[in-house]
Amino acid sequence: MASPSKRREMDVMKLFHVDFYGPKDSPYEGGVWKIHVELPDAYPYKSPSIGFVNRCYHPNIDEASGSVCLDVINQTWSPMFDLVNIFEVFLPQLLLYPNPTDPLNSEAAALLMREPQVYANKVKDYVQRYARPEQVLGHNPASVTNKSSEDGEDGDGDQKMEDGDESEGGFLSSSDDDDS
Repeated sequence: MASPSKRREMDVMKLFHVDFYGPKDSPYEGGVWKIHVELPDAYPYKSPSIGFVNRCYHPNIDEASGSVCLDVINQTWSPMFDLVNIFEVFLPQLLLYPNPTDPLNSEAAALLMREPQVYANKVKDYVQRYARPEQVLGHNPASVTNKSSEDGEDGDGDQKMEDGDESEGGFLSSSDDDDS
């Protein structure tokens, strides 16, 4: 049987946050969301639980809880998928191509179907109000000098991304802090 400290260490490894950037060329561009990730004991055979910590206006994301309605995570998960698939393919695709016919946020779904431009403007407003990088990351990325280093870090402890490493949306870093 694992010691209490070892069990706590293992539990922390199953519960963490990922900083997720909105996809380029979308109303979500420029936004950063802290995504809560919880890996079940049966991972990768059972899907992880993910949710948005800061608010995101989207038909398939519950605004209050941050829950995500995404079939590949909730119903058709396969052990062939991993966290990289979630953050570089599934979530960017969800933000780029919402499904208003299966909403968690019915107001956003109705607005998207009735007035797509008003919906896009509301998304941009939410990005400015709830997903600015300086709010989520605790600093203004434009004010941080990304000094190249031998250890592959970008100067603030995060792994640096090379040109082309990030897909249409992507993740910056993971952390186990709960200061959100």
